[in-house]
Amino acid sequence: MISIISFFALVASTLGCGVPLYQPLNMAWRTIEDNIGNIFGGSDVIPSIINGREALPWPWQVSIQTSNGDPFCGGSLINNYWVLTAAHCEVQAGNHYVILGQNDRGSNNELIQVKRIAKVFTHPNNNRQTKFNNDVTLLKLSSPAQMSSRVSPICLPSSTTSILPGTLCVTTGWGKTETERTSRILQEATLPIVSQNQCRQQFGRRQITDAMICAGASGASSCQGDSGGPLVCQSSGVWYQVGIVSWGLKTCDVGVPLVYARVSYFRKWIDEILKYN
Repeated sequence: MISIISFFALVASTLGCGVPLYQPLNMAWRTIEDNIGNIFGGSDVIPSIINGREALPWPWQVSIQTSNGDPFCGGSLINNYWVLTAAHCEVQAGNHYVILGQNDRGSNNELIQVKRIAKVFTHPNNNRQTKFNNDVTLLKLSSPAQMSSRVSPICLPSSTTSILPGTLCVTTGWGKTETERTSRILQEATLPIVSQNQCRQQFGRRQITDAMICAGASGASSCQGDSGGPLVCQSSGVWYQVGIVSWGLKTCDVGVPLVYARVSYFRKWIDEILKYN
C-alpha cells in the first residue's frame, strides 16, 4: 500500500485527477507472466517498454514530439496548463510540441490536442554532471488542455508519501519494444517497486540518490523512448504518479530495475513553480 496517499484519495477523485475512463485490469491479475511485451526509455541509458502490452488510453499520458512529428519522450499532464517530464529529455519551447489524447500514433481518428510549449522549467540541481539526478522538468503549455474522457490529469503524491517495496505500479510509453524502435500503440507494463537497498546493490550507493525510486527487475522494463513518462500507483481507485522514467541499463535488461525520478521528493519544487508561473 501507499502510505499517506489513501488519505487524499477522496479529495483527488473529487478534483478529477487520477481516474481514467477505462480502468485497467485488476492489479491482482497482473502477474509477472503478464509482463511479456514492450517498455524501454529515451536515449543513451534512457528507457521504453520491453515485455509490456498494448494499453487502453491513460488520459494523463502525453507524447513529446519534434516539429516533424517524431516522438522522443513521454510526459504526464498534472493540470490543464502543466506537463511533468524528465530533464534529460531536454525539451525546448518553440522546437517541441506536446500531444494530448493520443493512444495509437498511426490513427487519424483520435481527437488529439497539439500544444505549443510556452515555458520550460528544469530543476536547478540538474546539470550535465548530475544528468540523471534531479531528473525533472515542468512544461507550461501555451494554451490550456481541454479536459475530456481522453485527457485528464494524474494526481501527485504528497512530499511525505512513502511506498513499500513490492507495491505493483504501472509504467507507460511508446518507446522501444522487443521488435520496434518505437511503438505505434501506447504500451504499459506492471512493475513492482524495488527497495533503495536492492537498487543500490545493483547500481552502486552513490548512483542511487534519495531523488530516485526504482521499479522492475520482474520481466518487463521501460526503455529508449519512454523517458519522461509516468510510473503510477493506485490507491482506493485513484492513480498517483510516483516516478518519472529516468535511466537504466542501455540493454533494457528486464531482470534489472529501472530508475525513476521520485515525484514526492520534488513536490515542494513543483508546487512553487506552478504557484509563481
